[in-house]
Amino acid sequence: MTSQPETDRPLEPGRWAHDYTMASGQTHYHELSHTRVWVTLLNQEWQLRHEPIPGSEDQNQWNQRIAWSLPGSDVSVQRFVRPDAGSQVRYLPVMADKPTVMRPSQPLTLPPLTECTIYVGTLVTMAVQAGSAGTTLMELPLAQPALTWLGRNTMEGDLCYAAATYARLALETVPKRPWRAITPVTIVNRRSQPLLLERLSLPTPLLALYRNERDQLWTPKVTITCETDMASARLKVDNGTVEAAGDCTLITAAREQPVRGTFVRAFDRMFG
Repeated sequence: MTSQPETDRPLEPGRWAHDYTMASGQTHYHELSHTRVWVTLLNQEWQLRHEPIPGSEDQNQWNQRIAWSLPGSDVSVQRFVRPDAGSQVRYLPVMADKPTVMRPSQPLTLPPLTECTIYVGTLVTMAVQAGSAGTTLMELPLAQPALTWLGRNTMEGDLCYAAATYARLALETVPKRPWRAITPVTIVNRRSQPLLLERLSLPTPLLALYRNERDQLWTPKVTITCETDMASARLKVDNGTVEAAGDCTLITAAREQPVRGTFVRAFDRMFG
């Protein structure tokens, strides 16, 4: 029996932090989130192509295969000199490089002296690493990010990413997709008045990424405590994942480490 041609091989599930070995001339094709990706190995260079999937909604599965075919010339190419002779390519998830302003689809009110935990799904970025040393060629957004300004005025504030969230209270209702990281956010209202949650700024650059035995991505829990007014809110990022995440392994470190005074500035605008 002859082996099945590369171009006819079916799509298979993709994996983060897995070394794929390629031959010169081969292309690694992916379909995930809202994006198609082609990574090609040549004798002296790596090439990367990507395009949005037209009219698609968020996919449920990451599909990939290694083959010998390329897309049409209408898909632009980015070229990278091979950093070493290695023929491996690996894909790592990384959190956004800016805070992400999350807007619940329906506002949530916390009565006085209560707390709750919501589960937020955040789209990660794909870092493409190549060669024996795992040199990062580029970071590829898996959907076109929306930007927003969060601050007191046009002079004081931060440029952030914007995203919608269902702010789910039950973990079992959160969709599990390979390119979305789950962050538990515990909000503690110690005030004598209700706390209306219409939006919050998630400090995504401060969050590490973990993977559990089911290939789901998790970040540490974020706790927000509000005692008097919005400007006094305090934030804590746990060192590891919650028990509900299961047995997890660190896969990507946080982009930034917290600096003394950072949260005072950030939480002055935490709830918008």
